[in-house]
Amino acid sequence: MNKKSSIISLFLCVFFAFTPLFAQNSASIDFVQNLQNKLETGDLNGAIALYDTIPSSLAQDANLKFLKASLLISAKRFDEASAITSELKANPETQKNALELDAEIAMASGKKQNLQNTLNQILAIDPYNATANNILGNQQALKKKYKLAANYYRKTLVNDPENMDALFGFGQMTYYLGDLKTSHKQFEKLLSIDPNNSLGWAYMGKLAADDENYLQATTYVQKAISIESDNYEFYIDLGQYSRYRGKYDEAEKAWTRAIELNPDYFLPYTYRAGLYDEQNRIQEAVSDYLKVVEKNPKYYFAYEEIGILFFHLGNWSESRKYFIKANSVSKQTSYQLMILATYLKEKNTFEAKNYAQLCMKTLDRASIDYLMIRLYHDQGPINAENAIAKKIESETDKNKKGKMTWYLGLYYELKGSDRVANEYYSQVTKIQTPMFFEYRLAEWGLLK
Repeated sequence: MNKKSSIISLFLCVFFAFTPLFAQNSASIDFVQNLQNKLETGDLNGAIALYDTIPSSLAQDANLKFLKASLLISAKRFDEASAITSELKANPETQKNALELDAEIAMASGKKQNLQNTLNQILAIDPYNATANNILGNQQALKKKYKLAANYYRKTLVNDPENMDALFGFGQMTYYLGDLKTSHKQFEKLLSIDPNNSLGWAYMGKLAADDENYLQATTYVQKAISIESDNYEFYIDLGQYSRYRGKYDEAEKAWTRAIELNPDYFLPYTYRAGLYDEQNRIQEAVSDYLKVVEKNPKYYFAYEEIGILFFHLGNWSESRKYFIKANSVSKQTSYQLMILATYLKEKNTFEAKNYAQLCMKTLDRASIDYLMIRLYHDQGPINAENAIAKKIESETDKNKKGKMTWYLGLYYELKGSDRVANEYYSQVTKIQTPMFFEYRLAEWGLLK
């Protein structure tokens, strides 16, 4: 039995308990009990059909009409549900609740304009209405307009401070907005009401991780997993927290489990590949990165990583293949220089020159990018080498300087001048907090 059926069954129990004694005739009792039995067995259509036999003593009961409309919505019989809400809207006492059902009908049937009109009507009657404000909050959250979404959830909480949807939504939005103190407060309150809310525990984990308390974060996400063991996102988080704690085996197990639960999502492959790469398990890393680009062909970072690893392994054609793919998604001079290098590693100067000429057509002739590609094309002369060395020396962007220093070193390696190449590689490895992939290649170059 689904959550909605459970709620409806609870409603029936309450309805039956509080129905005045004079209304509890045999026919009424039988109807309510039969209706409850249908719902408890998950027989939605049977429950709706019972309304054909509703006793006259219950036929005009507004609560049972609301229940029937809800059942019809669940059965996707929207026109029939709308007919009931139209009747209920005519009564000022039931108008607002009927409008809330109209909003549910509009959402379920995908009628966006009807939904907006209905929400406006609800808010005109009740500006702090939970249904309307939660729906509007969800809409803004999907658009990543987190501040607007948070404002809607906050309005719900004014008159309904224990509304679970609003507590979660407000906590999530304030987390995204960086207001971690407010977010923490919302999730603590949510969990005090519902200790088995797995997403609440998961966000407590995220908050602890943001405070670099990865042990506590692990405890929280493990609590989430104990409640909802098949949520792959929890295992992605567990893997990250474990890795930050230096628990690499646990991180690998967590990401492997995330992949088992959702093999079509690229992110856990990415994390596991990075872990393998860090442990020098190159072939396993390549295998996972290949899965990443299979699942997300636009994720150029993975193409880059595959290209680097194949270059390290000396597989020039495969390295070139993936740098070409990376460049097709995110055009970068670094990728073009790597492609050139793979041709030159194969001593295929003809293709190298042709490719270099294509690249130079789109570059500023005064730029260091153009000059470096031109150097690879011309293979000299010495005055060009010296000019580039000076230009690199005057470069103020640390990462740009590091990149071009490595490519100048690689140029000398390709020419057989390993001593000079290593001097440049050594300069690269002295850079603090490098943010470019060539740094790893410089480290590997010095190990040859």
